[in-house]
Amino acid sequence: MRRLVGLVAAITVAAGFSSAAHANNAQTTGSDPMGDLIIGALSAITPGIVDMKLKATLYHAGARGVGALDSLGCKVVAMRTAAIDSKLIPRRTVLFIKETVGLPMPDGGVHDGYWYASDVGGAIKGERIDLFTGSGRGSMSPMMPLNLSRLSVSKVGQFKGCPPR
Repeated sequence: MRRLVGLVAAITVAAGFSSAAHANNAQTTGSDPMGDLIIGALSAITPGIVDMKLKATLYHAGARGVGALDSLGCKVVAMRTAAIDSKLIPRRTVLFIKETVGLPMPDGGVHDGYWYASDVGGAIKGERIDLFTGSGRGSMSPMMPLNLSRLSVSKVGQFKGCPPR
């Protein structure tokens, strides 16, 4: 088993996948982050594999029609909540968007690329994704270069309950 874990770790590092980033996502299905990492690596579900290219738009709290809760009834989380077409991406899907890696987070950290498909919107149909940036129009400025561009989106897991903050 130790050899398998070592092999999987080597493969995921070579693919550019951070196990620390995945381990921080404690809400994914199952309670064993290392087990999830192994299963993901063996099934070739890694952030390096792009499932789709989606046209991105941005939304923020304070905009007309934007509430404090997502479509699951959970609080929207700045730089984590994504609104999707649930016919294309099921709600409660963990997404990896490589273009968001390194963007500034509201807490002063940097984004690891992980988003949570927990919201839907009337205008989000087909190959579109709407990313929640935070409170007020100013929260959108770090993400403006990505607005209306096509982003590389990978489905990397599922989460239960509400997305982590």
